[in-house]
Amino acid sequence: MNDDCKAADCGSCKDEACCHRTTSRPEKMKSSLISRLNRIEGQVRGIKGMIEKDAYCDDVLNQIASAQAAMNSVSKLLLESHMKSCLINRIQAGEMEVVDELLKTIEKMMK
Repeated sequence: MNDDCKAADCGSCKDEACCHRTTSRPEKMKSSLISRLNRIEGQVRGIKGMIEKDAYCDDVLNQIASAQAAMNSVSKLLLESHMKSCLINRIQAGEMEVVDELLKTIEKMMK
């Protein structure tokens, strides 16, 4: 979606497909992901507070590493789910471009 895109079918995206793709997740997984992201959000607010209070650099860096590890954990869960559902479904539907899409995404994750 581009920066101006706010609607599900805006028509202004360069990638026409971006407005139309969704993933239905089991409620338990969605709840778990949201809970993890809420904790990460709290961690980031805590890091901001540490910076505002001039906390010791090493302490701040350790908290940043913890938040990054938590984000990586969320990414791994989503990647696993994507590979077990979306990827398989799209390959079975003959949409082989999904493999290149996934490879690009994994490359971004590894940077």
